[in-house]
Order: sequence, then C-alpha cells, then structure tokens
Amino acid sequence: MTKKLILVAGNIGSGKTSLTERIGQNLGWRTAYESVADNPYLPNFYADMRKWAFHLQVYFLGHRARQHMELWKDERSAIVDRSIYEDAFIFSRALNKMGNLSDLDYQAYLSVFDLVIHSLPAPSLLVYLKCPVPVLMDRIHSRARDMESTISADYLALLDSYYDEWLASFDLCPVLTLRTDDLDFVHKPEHMNLVISTIQTKLAGKEELSF
Repeated sequence: MTKKLILVAGNIGSGKTSLTERIGQNLGWRTAYESVADNPYLPNFYADMRKWAFHLQVYFLGHRARQHMELWKDERSAIVDRSIYEDAFIFSRALNKMGNLSDLDYQAYLSVFDLVIHSLPAPSLLVYLKCPVPVLMDRIHSRARDMESTISADYLALLDSYYDEWLASFDLCPVLTLRTDDLDFVHKPEHMNLVISTIQTKLAGKEELSF
C-alpha cells in the first residue's frame, strides 16, 4: 500500500487516542497526537477562557499545520489523533457560540485558518468516531482528567451537532464513520482487527465492511 495520511476525528471521549495508538502499533505507522502536556496556553485557557481562547486556537493552528506537513513529507504512513479542521469547524465555533471567543477574533482566526489549510495536502482518509453523548460522559467520568471535570452533556451535544454539520459538507477526502459505543478496540482484539480491515478496505476504494 502506498503512503497514507489518516486523520482521526471525533468528540471528546470517542476513542481517538486509543485508536490512533493501536493502529500505529498494528500497522507500523507513525502516530501523532494533540499538544496537551507541552501546550503553554492550556493552563491559562482553563483559568480564563475568554482571555486566552484566541491565543490557544492560534497555537493549535500552527501546531497542527506543522504536524500535518511533517507527516505528509515522511515516506511512512501516518495516523493523527484529531485533525486541523476540527479546530475551526468544531471547537473555535463552540468557543464563539459560548461567548468565549468574540466575533471579531473568530473571524480573524478563520481568515488565517483558510490561508493555512489551502497550503496543506489533502489527507488520504478521515476516520470519524461517532458516539452517543451519555456514553461519552461515562468515559470522561471514568478517566477523571482534571481538565475535563467541567465538561457537560450540553457541551458535548453542541459539539456533536457541529460534527454532523461539518461532515455533511466535508469533501477533501473519503470519510469513514465508525460507531464506537459498541466497539472495544482496547480490550477486544477482534474489534481492532475489524476496524483495521474496514480502514484498509476504505483506503483501497472498495465497499467498506458493515458492523
């Protein structure tokens, strides 16, 4: 199979990191993740979202653009936890909707985003992990991350609606939607094997397997 660049998209708690790790391990692909531990803006953002939202989103934009280009230029196939497109169409939009990112800053961010993404090569495949909000909430509570302690079901539902709208018009590459509420690719190898087969089938341009 020729070199591929796969982006994994999905709501908080949908299983992006777990899937990315295991695809990388099983197929020997490069993996890349969100900048969290080394992100200098996150602590300030969670302390004062209105003050730091624009700074955070610009930081993420630069980080993801560099990541996207670096992985594209590498001869190895790669899979990425979270896409650059979600920052604009999901998270920045939600910050604007909630009043944490002003209309002026949001439009300024989108103008820079548009310039950046036009310089990026299209991915080979977008894998969208879809999961009901109650299941997402259960997973978030189970992993008990301090940063996620204030996430509400209403917020996840807002993001979910934005994902549906975004993907309805997304046409940069093929999209594979996987329902993850009944998938356990962490503990069940047969589920992981099924996901890998489905991704490879989609990449080959064939009819995908049904779950």
